[in-house]
Amino acid sequence: MDEPQNVIAQMRAVTISRQYGSGGGEIAARLAEDLGWQLIDHEVVVQVAQSMGVSVEEAEVHDERAAGLASRIITSLQMIQPLVPVVSPVPMATDPMAYQDALQRVIEGAIATGHVVIVGRGAQVLLARRRDVFHVRIIAPLESRIAYVMQREGLDRAAAQTRVHLKDRDRLRYLQSQYNVSPENALLYDIVVNTAILDLDSAVDILVLALERKAMQLTKTTKELGPATGMPRYPQRPGDFRPPESIVGQQ
Repeated sequence: MDEPQNVIAQMRAVTISRQYGSGGGEIAARLAEDLGWQLIDHEVVVQVAQSMGVSVEEAEVHDERAAGLASRIITSLQMIQPLVPVVSPVPMATDPMAYQDALQRVIEGAIATGHVVIVGRGAQVLLARRRDVFHVRIIAPLESRIAYVMQREGLDRAAAQTRVHLKDRDRLRYLQSQYNVSPENALLYDIVVNTAILDLDSAVDILVLALERKAMQLTKTTKELGPATGMPRYPQRPGDFRPPESIVGQQ
């Protein structure tokens, strides 16, 4: 294993938030393959649902939208190896907080094994306090996303546009209802990548480099981080510096 891989190995997970049609899911898959990490995405949720005798349609209704399948997913996690360690079953409950507790157990169980790429599922919020997790947002202009969905899913333009809007709306409502945050808040992420110009492999290359650089900061205290770190004072006041009007008025 070379030095960059040794550094990256200190990280536990990457979370990928994405606008629908931005190529975020494909980037996550390529990143996981490039790193040799486990990918956790929509398909995993569907496979678990199917193993429990739940239809794919039911899984899709609940996935990244609301509670419903949580306890069945939790109790079946031992079927997915080496995705997560065995966790205690979560009893069925009507309390919406039970779903969030279950979802958090799923995600924490996944990163407990280490080296996972998690697509969606609000992981950027659930793991926000962990410095050993790298948070990514993938975006693209609407027209580029419509074209992506048309090509990938074989839809006409009208159907692709409708699908993009519906998926974006569902993800927005999910984050807002469960965590009171918007996925568009750039402060939730370490990096935001626009795929309007960048090809997907180039986006993966950028993410690997940024992941390595964040891993290199793990040994530093929070006081040693931030844009001011190592920066000297300006030799003179910036040309656009103006004292507050309240001070000017007193002179």
